[in-house]
Amino acid sequence: MITSGPCRIVCLTEETTEWLYLLGQEWRIVGISGYTVRPPRARREKPRVSAFLDGKVDRIVALEPDLVVGFSDMQAALADKLIRAGLNVLVTNQRSVTEIFSTLRLVAGLVGAQAAAEDWIVACQARHATIARAAAAWPRRPRVYFEEWDEPMISAIRWVSELVALAGGDDVFPELAVQAMGRDRVIADALEPARRAPDVIVGSWCGKKFRPERVAARPGWAEVPAVRDGALHEIKSCDILQPGPAALTDGLEQLHRLFARWAAAPAGARP
Repeated sequence: MITSGPCRIVCLTEETTEWLYLLGQEWRIVGISGYTVRPPRARREKPRVSAFLDGKVDRIVALEPDLVVGFSDMQAALADKLIRAGLNVLVTNQRSVTEIFSTLRLVAGLVGAQAAAEDWIVACQARHATIARAAAAWPRRPRVYFEEWDEPMISAIRWVSELVALAGGDDVFPELAVQAMGRDRVIADALEPARRAPDVIVGSWCGKKFRPERVAARPGWAEVPAVRDGALHEIKSCDILQPGPAALTDGLEQLHRLFARWAAAPAGARP
């Protein structure tokens, strides 16, 4: 069999692992992030050699990868260590839905799987269009506060804000969503989300369980529509905070179901 591209890939984040599995290219993966849960079989089949901010450089080097793939400026220090160890490293920094699709195409091109990638992307975008049409028929869209972290409070990253809109909601912090860095999406005033009166609150606390009761108990939040109506929901970070297939499919679908339920409920009885 003639193959093209790197044959020994270490994936420092989950979305690249999931994508290569979806493309039928999992045989190229020789190491994954310890946070990987998608697909579940990856944890059984591949050695876990990194966290998010750091990794086991000696173990990664011992795997003799011809490419290491990571995501985010937050992995710069780890990437530097691996480059200094003599490895080829690709770190992407996608922030929008459009950039996610572009990155999926980039990775597929590296392994010669462009046709399979394009088939998946076309089907995914068709589903996005169907969801958008369904949401456009609603008489009212929910105002949505998406919380990525609680202490300090951090609002939705750009691709999440865009998925909220696609799913039928309106992000209450659109001006923060365009900020690339998490530190620039910190909400300094704990009452500001309450003032923006979200109808739905979605929590995805990046690796720890969302606690809706803690959010509801925040001083000054009792009259927030989402708190008053009990519309506080969790979407696991692996489903929406990874800038890859999961967010574009399961993450979006979960948002759309939440918003559709809210839109269908009588006023005053919205979940």
